[in-house]
Formats: sequence, C-alpha cells, structure tokens
Amino acid sequence: MSIADNIQRVHERIAAACARSGRDTSEVTLVAVTKQQPVEAMLAAVAAGLQQLGENRVEEAALKIPKVDAEAIQPVTWHMVGHIQSRKARQVAPLFDLVQSVDSLRLAQRLSRLAQARERDLPVLLEINVSGEASKYGFAGYNWHKDEAVRQQLWQELSVVMALPGLEVRGLMTMAPFGAEEQVIRRVFADMSALREALDANLPELSMGMTDDFPVAIEEGATMIRVGRAIFGERNG
Repeated sequence: MSIADNIQRVHERIAAACARSGRDTSEVTLVAVTKQQPVEAMLAAVAAGLQQLGENRVEEAALKIPKVDAEAIQPVTWHMVGHIQSRKARQVAPLFDLVQSVDSLRLAQRLSRLAQARERDLPVLLEINVSGEASKYGFAGYNWHKDEAVRQQLWQELSVVMALPGLEVRGLMTMAPFGAEEQVIRRVFADMSALREALDANLPELSMGMTDDFPVAIEEGATMIRVGRAIFGERNG
C-alpha cells in the first residue's frame, strides 16, 4: 500500500478510537515520525495531507528538514520526539517548532538558556516516565499517585521547569512499555492522563501512543499520537 493509503488507514483507526471514547477526531493530532525515512517518503506524507512531522535524532533532522521545507507543498510543523543529548541541545531550537522530549530538569534549564539567547520562546512537552522502565527517559513518575515521595519530587521538578523563562510548556509526553499487554499499556496511559489533571496547570497537550498502541492512548485522552511504522512501513535499522 502507498503512504497515502497507510495514512488513510491510520485516520480510520483514529476515528474508530474517538468514536469508542466519545471524542471528536479534531481533538487528536497525528504526528508522522520520520526517523530513518528518506526525504521522498516525507514529502509523500506531506502531499497526502500531513503537516506534523517528528524526528528522533538532531543530526538526521538537520540534514532533512531544510530539504523537506524547500520542497513541501504546504508548511510543516516539526516535532523533536527523541532523546536530546546535551551537546546537541544548541541545534534543537532553530530546527524544531515543538520539543516533545524534555526529559530532565538539566535539559530544560539548558534549553531555557538557549531560547533566551535567541529571544524566542520554545514550545515544549515534558516527558514523564510513568511506566517505571529503567530503559526509558523522563522525569520519574512511576506510581506517582500512590508514592508520596515520588509525587513531591515530581511536582517540585515540574514546577521549576514551568517557571523557566524561554520555555512554553504546552503539555506532557510519555511512552508505554513495548510489547506489553493492553491492560498494562492502558494503565500507563490512564496514569499519565490523571497526572495532567492532578497538576492543575494549563497543559493542553498529552502526547502518547505510537503505532502499536495509539488507539488505546486516544481512548485514555491523548491529544497527540506519534506514528511511524503504520505510515512508512518497517525501518531498515
């Protein structure tokens, strides 16, 4: 199937998940994750109507974004969705319109300083590790609703980040465990949705859900989903 066909199928699954949860499809933004995809495939996705593209690696994005921007038939909004190494942080603000993967206070402070130097606020999401997996990045949020120490530490760190100049905190982001049963995935997404509400802040965006689990994420309140494989097929690496 073509990329356009795949995008249509993803939209159909989004609509079905929204119908099951009593939501409108306008509440969910599809971000096409273009990691390791050639510029031609990215342009095909844009030609098929997608305007939100996400990259995982700064060095790869720096090569592809200018080419896509120069040839795309409509403007593209660029999302950084992967872990940001400290030494690559300086390249992020000029490349991306939204950074979804602010995963530590240290990174947030560095991006804040860089944004102030550019005299332009940087829209960000704060990545929370609510699954508790050691392999995942993010502010520690596992069992936040039951563990008082975790909750206090998380609230303290997030309050500091939200007060940083130069950053426009728009919401939260998380990832569910890979290959887990649906009930485990659903619990992670439900915990994340509850966390956003408990913070009682103006956080309109909740980015969660990928190719294997985005319908569940939508049912649990996701406003953004990050889909790569269902659009572009399997990667070579």
